[in-house]
Amino acid sequence: MTAADRPRYHHPDLRAALLEHGIALARAGGPAAVSLRDVQRRAGVSNSAAYRHYADRAALLDAIADRAAAELSARMTAELAGVPAGGPPADVARARLRALGRVYIRFALAEPGLFATIGAEQDKDLATGHGPDDPFGLLGRCLDELVAAGGLDPVHRPWSDVAAWSAVHGLAVLVQGGPLSGLPSADREAAIERTLDVLLAGLT
Repeated sequence: MTAADRPRYHHPDLRAALLEHGIALARAGGPAAVSLRDVQRRAGVSNSAAYRHYADRAALLDAIADRAAAELSARMTAELAGVPAGGPPADVARARLRALGRVYIRFALAEPGLFATIGAEQDKDLATGHGPDDPFGLLGRCLDELVAAGGLDPVHRPWSDVAAWSAVHGLAVLVQGGPLSGLPSADREAAIERTLDVLLAGLT
């Protein structure tokens, strides 16, 4: 069957369908695995139909990265909700920061393709700002909670989010596909906890 003979299908929401196929490709192989041609083939539509919704590959990758970041944010929010609220406020704030770091690294391990897509497509966001509920915004909110609880000197609050993100993201890259990817599970967990220990000690 030639491309001209292949049946085309009508989608009530083609933009969403194209995005779902793009997410599936990114989840399996990272940003390098995503192409508009493969997405439109999976959706069973013409090139022109796909380009009406995503002008180019970069636009599609941006949309995939946004969805992946939203999924990471949802996991972070759920993890934060599970942190016990009892106890000294500074200890609770530190526990929330630790939970945030853990879920970030676990997302990198569980979803390496989506994690790589976020990193590849959203490196400009530090300059353009973050929403309060995206991953970087959630980190900032937790640090603000630590300041309010007396666990972080306000003088040291500026750039603490960048320092914390750098430490956790660096370890995530190392254990997900870098030189620490071969660590046994117990050693990997020990490395994660020790990195978070050092990070929290340095912040507070």
